[in-house]
This record gives sequence, C-alpha cells and structure tokens, in this order.
Amino acid sequence: MTLNRLINPNSIAIIGGGAWCASVAQQAKKMGFSGEIYPVHPKQKPLAGIPSYATLADLPNPPDACFIGVNRHITLDVVRELSAMGAGGAICFASGFSEAEQEDDTGTDLQAQLVAAAGDMPILGPNCYGLINYLDRAILWPDQHGGMPVDSGVAIITQSSNMAINITMQARALPIAVIACAGNQAQTGMADIGFELLQDPRITALGLHIEGFNDLHSYETLAAEAHRLGKPIVALKVGKSEQAQAATISHTASVAGGDAGAAALLKRLNIARVTSLPTFMETLKLLHFTGPLPSANIASISCSGGEASLAADTAVGHAVNFPPLTQTQQINLRAALGPMVALANPLDYHTYIWRDADAMTAAWAAMMEPHLALTVLVVDFPRADRCSDTDWDCAIEAAGRAKAQTGANVAMVTTLPENLSETIAKRLVDVGVIPLLGLRESIEAVEAAASFTQPNSARVLLPTPASETAETLSEGAAKHALAAYGLRIPNAKRASSPTQAAEIANAIGFPVVVKGEGIAHKSEAGAVALNLQTPNDVSHAAKAMPTDGFLIEEMLVGGVAELLIGVVKDPAHGFVLTLGAGGTFTELLSDSASLLIPASRSDIETALSTLKSAKLLSGFRGATAAHMPSILDAVEAIQNYVLANAQGLEEVEVNPLICTPTDAIAADALIRRDP
Repeated sequence: MTLNRLINPNSIAIIGGGAWCASVAQQAKKMGFSGEIYPVHPKQKPLAGIPSYATLADLPNPPDACFIGVNRHITLDVVRELSAMGAGGAICFASGFSEAEQEDDTGTDLQAQLVAAAGDMPILGPNCYGLINYLDRAILWPDQHGGMPVDSGVAIITQSSNMAINITMQARALPIAVIACAGNQAQTGMADIGFELLQDPRITALGLHIEGFNDLHSYETLAAEAHRLGKPIVALKVGKSEQAQAATISHTASVAGGDAGAAALLKRLNIARVTSLPTFMETLKLLHFTGPLPSANIASISCSGGEASLAADTAVGHAVNFPPLTQTQQINLRAALGPMVALANPLDYHTYIWRDADAMTAAWAAMMEPHLALTVLVVDFPRADRCSDTDWDCAIEAAGRAKAQTGANVAMVTTLPENLSETIAKRLVDVGVIPLLGLRESIEAVEAAASFTQPNSARVLLPTPASETAETLSEGAAKHALAAYGLRIPNAKRASSPTQAAEIANAIGFPVVVKGEGIAHKSEAGAVALNLQTPNDVSHAAKAMPTDGFLIEEMLVGGVAELLIGVVKDPAHGFVLTLGAGGTFTELLSDSASLLIPASRSDIETALSTLKSAKLLSGFRGATAAHMPSILDAVEAIQNYVLANAQGLEEVEVNPLICTPTDAIAADALIRRDP
C-alpha cells in the first residue's frame, strides 16, 4: 500500500454536495491545483462552478485522491466502490465512528467495516479534515487555511483537524510543505503517513502532534527511516497514559508518573519532544534551516544588559550552554567594540555601534566561531502599525553579512514572540538568518534540535492485555523468582510465628531484619524491624506486627546508596523500566529516570547517571563508590525476568536495592502478576 497518489494526486474526486465539499473544490481552485477535479453527486450538483458526475462509475479515470463528504453509512459504500475501481486513496471526513463509541455503540463496528471496505486502498480518518500539499499545490481540505506554496519545507501531521487549521495560520516564516490530519487512524496511522512524507527530498523535517500511539512498531519503523534519511522528527505529545490506574501497589507507579512511558518511547525513538505549540513551530523552523545541531553550545549577542541576563537565565534548567569566550573571540571582539564593553557570553555590546553596519558585522562575525552550534542575535523590532523600523535595517544587513562571512548558523531572536513580523522574518530568511520568535521558545528549540542521537534498534516489548486477576506474590516468592534470573538476594527464611522467627534468626546470625508478610507498604504499616541483635528482639518485633507470617533475613550492611528498580506495564507504551532513589527517598526526592524494555546496558548506565543520587553511586565527597557492574547486573536481571514472563505480568519492583562497594542486593521485592 502506498500513499503517493493520495498525497501527490493528478486528479481529485469530491463525493458529496454540501458546503464542506464545495469548500474542497474552492480551495483546490484557489491553490492552483493543475489536475482534474471530479465532483460526484447523484443530482449532478456543480461544486465551485465545476460540473458534477452522477456516479463514480461515470468518471473518465479512477481518481488519485478522493474527499468523501457524505454521512458515515454512505461512506462505507463509497469507500468500497473506490477501492474496487482502483482509486489512489481517500479522506474520510465523516465522524461517528470509534470516536463516538461512548454515544453510539455501533461506532467501533462501523470503523472495522470501513477498514474492510477499503481493502488495499489507503484511507485517512475517519473523522479527518484531509491534507494540504503545498509543494505540489494539491489539496483536499474543506475549510480555509493560511499556507502558501513552497519549494521545500517541513511536514506536519496531527490527529486534530482544528489544530491543523491553527498551524496553517502561523505567521512565523516556517515553510510548511505538507500538513495532514490522521483522524481516527482506522487504517493508516500517523507513522505510516510520516514514513511516506519523508521520502520526498523536498521535506526537511517532520512534526507530529500526537494524542496517543496506535502502533508502537510502526513508530519504530518511522524512526529508523528518519535516521536513515537524516531527517529529524519533533513531537508535541499531549495526554497522559493509563498506567497509574492499573499500578497502585508499588512506589514505581507514583514515581514514574503517567507520562513516563511516552517520554521514554520518544527518547528511545530519537524523536525530540517539546511541550508547547510555539516551541514545536520554532524547533521545526530551526531544523529546517540547520538540521540537527551538533551541540547545544550557543552564543548570545544583544545591545542590552537586561537582554543578556534574560538569555542566560532562560537557559537555566535547559540543556543549553553559553561557553566562555575563546581567546580569538576576545581579541576580535575587542578590536570591533573597543575598550568600553565587558566581553562575555552572553554579550551585551551596548549601543555604541548601532546603525554602523560595518562595525555590527565585525562584532557579530567575531562571535561566530566553529565550536558554536548557533549564534543568537537578540533583536526585538518595533510594531509596524505605530512605529518605523527603518533604524533596524542595519541589524538585518549586519546579520546577513556576518552569516555570509562565517558560514555559521545564525538566528535573530526576539524576547517577545510578537516583536518580529512575518515581513521582517522573510527578509531575514532571504539573507540566510533564521528568525526565531520568543526567547524561551528559541532556547527550547535549540535544546530539542541538539538532542538527536540514534534510535534504539531493539523492538519495544509490547504490553499484554491488563490482567483482572493479578495477585501480589509474597516478598520471599518475589525474591526467589528474580534470583532465578541473576538478582542477588539476602539469606532469608520464612516463619509462621514469633517463636519460630527467633529460632530462624539465631540460625541465620545477627543482626537480622524481620518483615511482616502479606503487607504491601510494610514501613507505613509497622511491619519492618531492622538491625535486631537478639532472639528476644526478634520475637518482640514479630509480635507487634499485624500479620501471622514473617520473613527473617540477614541485615545488609555497608550500603553506600539505595536504589529503586521497578517495571510497570503501560498499556499505551509497553513495559516501563524506572530507576530512582530508593528506600525512604523514593517519593521524597522525586528522583527517577524511565526507559522502555528492552533497554541496553549502556542506556541503563546513562539513565542512572542522570539521577540526583548518582553522586552517591560515584562516591560523594570522598566516600567509597558503589560497584556499578553489580548494579547494572541487578537491573538486567530484573529486565530479563520481565522479558521471560511478560504474559500476565503487571509490575515488578525492587526497593531498595542496597548498593555496596562490592555488590548490589535486593532488600525488598514485589511482583504482581496473573497466577
């Protein structure tokens, strides 16, 4: 199945006669579509002055692309007929399919019938607005849009038709090559559309507005293709997963949070994630002009100390760096600016050289050295309706000349998004300078553009259906199950009475730990007693616990850090492996990192290094470091258990994993699975 005819058609059929269908014809004529337009209506009602055909059978040729603007029941018949006649593909505009399941229980069944009717013919939707190909002036779109034809640009796919309209109305000088709606993704998903769009050499980057992932493996295929072609993908992912609703026993669920699976998936796929629509647009713009940035090292130049400070402060909390000036930069800047300017990065060059395009060019070019991924010129322009911007011509001229001299990546950034008009933005593009709107959005765009590495080639472990009969194994049973896959556990035995607990403790050797069995959160329930030194201590501790079963185990000593290692089944994204601060610090510090299973040993080690508690693992203030190979062995043992027992598994947790200078041992463990 190929989407090529649908995306780049030579002929368009419009089935239906309402206002929406008339708008499709009007927009096609307005765009200057050069192919044939075939309105189809049983009463042969013209659309936008174009004569109609009574039936699909009357068409001179099978259409390449079709807009189906009839109700959902008739849509099924139309799709079936189009598929049989060899049409290239269709937009299914009607709603009332799976998205209406709560209101009409026939919606999901109708959607299945729609897919069956389509057969090998690709369809977008249902509940889908369509697509606009600005490269080839091809449009199947039942409304206004704000775009213009381009020679190259970015492609954007969204599940929301209204979001698509809003995006086309942008005035940011972002060249949009194609915008497409995916609708319900009954047959063709966002990843399938993206894969096809990436094949066009005129498309430089791909933006995805994602409400939910429908086929994880299709996104893996998309990510691999994007990496092969060297075309970056940016995602604006909204919504939260349902993982926390099913996982209420362990700490892992609360630490990982509802969005951890989505974040881990996008990182694994090497898809840059942003959190706002303006940043989404600015990131795509930056990537269109520069491609992925080799680093997040940037320089900032402005004629105001306030702007320089604002640039520095805005970068705090983001993976963006302002490297100190090199000796060459200092020499050249001093020559251009004289002795009155304090040299730094971010640089405030005052206003001494404003209106002197030669001096501005020299100063700005002096900053643009090869070790920088981007040089940012902070300039806000006056509003054109009340002010004159002629005094700012020198900035555009100097920026373009500095770009031409150095070949560096150069952006002109406004502190406020509204302080750079589309007219000025286009003038900047013409001289090779990237117009970026908003300082925060620009910093976030740099961070995203510098985040690309390589997608993980291992396929995500897909989640199995949620178990309604899952049970929590006893701590002892959970530990022994994990030990079979290589996890180190303490010497321990179970007891059924306080007296037996004391006898077992004597045999194990003191100090020991006593834990009440059958209790999920033992510490909160008073079901854990540590560092017991005598049989009498053990007996008294066991009697005070609200249970009749006990686990007696050796007291682990010599730990330099405690970790949480947990896995929860996320129904949307797979099995999420969470690494975090363990013991009493798990929820107190909110210190965690999440990956999807399977994760490589190097990915696990990298994730551990991002934790706040990583300082303890590496030896904080001269303390002995934990034994990292043993920690990695422990995480891999837990992962191997999950890989081998995924069917019916809901969650696994080891908390804490006691990390010593020579070992890593599970002090507590939990497994919840279908028996």
